[in-house]
Amino acid sequence: MTSRRNLLLGVAGAGMLGGLSAAGPATARDDRTDAEIYGVPTLDPLISQRADPFITPRTAGKYYFTGSVPEYDRLVVRGATTIAGLATATESVVWRRPATGPMGGHIWAPELHRIDGRWYIYFAAGDSDDVFRIRTYVLESPLADPADPAGWTLRGRLATEWDGFTLDATTFAHRGRRYLVWAQSEPEIAVNSSLYIAPMANPWTLGGKPTRIATPTRDWEIQGFRVNEGPAVLIRNGRVFVTFSASATDARYAMGLLTASASADLMQRASWTKTPQPVFTTNEQTRRYGPGHNSFTVAEDGVTDVLVYHARDYRDIVGDPLYDPNRHTRVQKLYWHADGTPMFGIPVGSGGPIVRISPSDARGAFIRHDPATGAVTVPVAPRDLEHTQFRSLPGTGGAEMIQSVSHPDRHVRVTAGTVTVTTGDPSVFRRTRRPGGGITFQLAADPAVYLRHERGTLVAGDRPGTFTLS
Repeated sequence: MTSRRNLLLGVAGAGMLGGLSAAGPATARDDRTDAEIYGVPTLDPLISQRADPFITPRTAGKYYFTGSVPEYDRLVVRGATTIAGLATATESVVWRRPATGPMGGHIWAPELHRIDGRWYIYFAAGDSDDVFRIRTYVLESPLADPADPAGWTLRGRLATEWDGFTLDATTFAHRGRRYLVWAQSEPEIAVNSSLYIAPMANPWTLGGKPTRIATPTRDWEIQGFRVNEGPAVLIRNGRVFVTFSASATDARYAMGLLTASASADLMQRASWTKTPQPVFTTNEQTRRYGPGHNSFTVAEDGVTDVLVYHARDYRDIVGDPLYDPNRHTRVQKLYWHADGTPMFGIPVGSGGPIVRISPSDARGAFIRHDPATGAVTVPVAPRDLEHTQFRSLPGTGGAEMIQSVSHPDRHVRVTAGTVTVTTGDPSVFRRTRRPGGGITFQLAADPAVYLRHERGTLVAGDRPGTFTLS
């Protein structure tokens, strides 16, 4: 995986990074299906009623999944050779909470990590007489299969600098050093939880004092509760990215982003910068609410980064949202801006594979629609990913309709020679591969009319334009 990723990153240079927004139009294969181009399962949800989802990198040919169950009473693991296969894989209960005492309360947010040839599960647990006296604990297994309950033994509680509400631990290695990042309430700070980082002496013991790297201060972080939690780490493009979730666990739940240089001292608070606005939020058009507590994995191609998260299908909740069971596990492709920063877009909702459409004569440009006006332009490196994403819906005779991902009720339409993305009867197109590479879109109702890029705008006319998909 490393050699292929590094090769693609090196080829990308200052252009599209990571092989994820696709290689430039001049180099992209045009014989792939949309599903091959997207590279990530489109089953949504991937796994029902599993919150705080965590999918490992592929290890010895398999992906492994764990997450919170609605009963908050056990730890589960399932494995499959593909991410899509996790949807139907047999789920194994590898540990149950005791009937009384410590760890007999709520069991939250497990993560599964392979470290030095052994598996570890980091999880948060309350006590039987106080289910919210949450602390972090560690299980260890020497077995190759983490779904085998026989291998798991309790290493104990992971002690932090002070005894307080502690949860959502994740671990990563960087530049020869292993770190833990977690959420905790700190004495004398009037918030529910902040984020901390510390070096590790071993997989169940901290090796130094913690540094607070984020605390909830912005409006979007303090809705319902003052929360920074659910950290997830992704090291790419010379930076260490940490996503996190904020606010109450209803539709106000949202994801934020911290960034540090990969060469910085990660234990210094000044090394970390918080993006001012959330990077992933509720979307009314796709009907995905409260997306968050994410993790990352890599698709079967060894290159495509995958965002794993939970979200509900509805906004209104009866009672405490913590006990609503329908936070479902979902996955979608993570894209990258030309500057090497992650591009999350929106929770994409239900439907088939997603593509972005680029004219062959404008490297790094993508077809984009304006949701306010319906106008369709072709800007270079647009930053609003969601308005450059489209799905193909089948029409008659092998033709297709082109649907907006950000507004599923809108489609590409050609009216009196003008191209828009609006509601109403969709135009139907025939997609044809050109012998020299690329594809054309021909209007099915009028074979003399094609889509074409012209000076930053998508137009319809009698000359075919050539496009690539990514």
